[in-house]
Amino acid sequence: MKKVVVGLSGGVDSSVAAYLLKEAGYDVIGLFMKNWHDTSVTISNECEWVEDSNDALLVAEKLGIPFQTVDLSTEYKERIVDYMFAEYEKGRTPNPDVLCNREIKFDVFLKIALQLGADYVATGHYCRKGILKNNDGTETYQLLAGVDDNKDQSYFLCQLSQEQLSKTLFPVGELLKPKVREIATEMDLITADKKDSQGLCFIGKVRLPDFLQQKLKPKKGVIVEVPSDVHQYTKSAPVFKDTVSELKYYSTKPTYNVSDGKIVGEHQGAHFFTKGQRKGLQVGGTKEPLFVIETDVEENVIYTGQGKLHPGLYRRALFISDDELHWVRPDLRLQSDDTLKVLVRIRYRQPLQEATLYKIDGGMYIDFEQKQSAITEGQFAAWYIGDELIGSGVIS
Repeated sequence: MKKVVVGLSGGVDSSVAAYLLKEAGYDVIGLFMKNWHDTSVTISNECEWVEDSNDALLVAEKLGIPFQTVDLSTEYKERIVDYMFAEYEKGRTPNPDVLCNREIKFDVFLKIALQLGADYVATGHYCRKGILKNNDGTETYQLLAGVDDNKDQSYFLCQLSQEQLSKTLFPVGELLKPKVREIATEMDLITADKKDSQGLCFIGKVRLPDFLQQKLKPKKGVIVEVPSDVHQYTKSAPVFKDTVSELKYYSTKPTYNVSDGKIVGEHQGAHFFTKGQRKGLQVGGTKEPLFVIETDVEENVIYTGQGKLHPGLYRRALFISDDELHWVRPDLRLQSDDTLKVLVRIRYRQPLQEATLYKIDGGMYIDFEQKQSAITEGQFAAWYIGDELIGSGVIS
């Protein structure tokens, strides 16, 4: 009998995952990861790990499976929280959920599961795993989108490797969310009607500025409103000698000076804001809402523009350096001068966008068919062929 360790989070998805695996004949063990202790920055108690741990224990008892708790808070702080602080300090916007999956759930947690003699780990993620049989007898693993379009979480797993996928099962990936809740109700699981968790992976719903201010100090600066007809968008593009020069031009983020607009307010630190952000600016009196179009952490200035269609929000291309490129499917890796038409998303829940990958020495450009709003340094771009996620990387 194959042994599988399920990451029981105290939510309905992982609860049903454990049930489905037991029904399928696996020897199932439930493991709860305790990754955060500091409740001083949470908005409410609903995401506290104590409640989640108790719910996970009750699910394990109901299913008749062994249950353990592991404390991974040291690794979580080092690999996720410290990374977040460092990225925000540089004026970049990290994605802790993607890192949490790569560094914690499918690395530290996976190693613990294997030490317990497990053949696999399983989670409640809404995605699927495909297996391709190769001519030499080896197998190639595919990361496929979940059947439920509204809940597909393949983006959050975009940094997984072939080795990690080989040891992973996603039992709810073939199901729609209402069906998952229906199964939980039929089995009388305590998590059947529990709300989906919100906020940072394992930390819960936090006031992000409060959380960041534990290490990043407030620093007063100005908010500048840049008109939509500022020179950077009205001047004609240069004549390009080749495609790479063109992509470099269109992927380079615009630079602003305070003189490009007018000062409309003050902020407490440019590193607390991210591109595309609307809330928290506390500037009124404009015809349309102000959006952050750029932050300058060196000069501590936030540049804003009126409305969702402000040209400062949009770029046609982005760049990912070689050291940040990751191929879930190494066999599909591009070599220099290779191109590939794919579907791309640059944030969770974004509809897939048509684009072309251009590999060059030192990195890769992604050229979109349509300009993209709020391309944000530090976030992950993930690219797909059909419903298969084949690679990802951190936006430079």
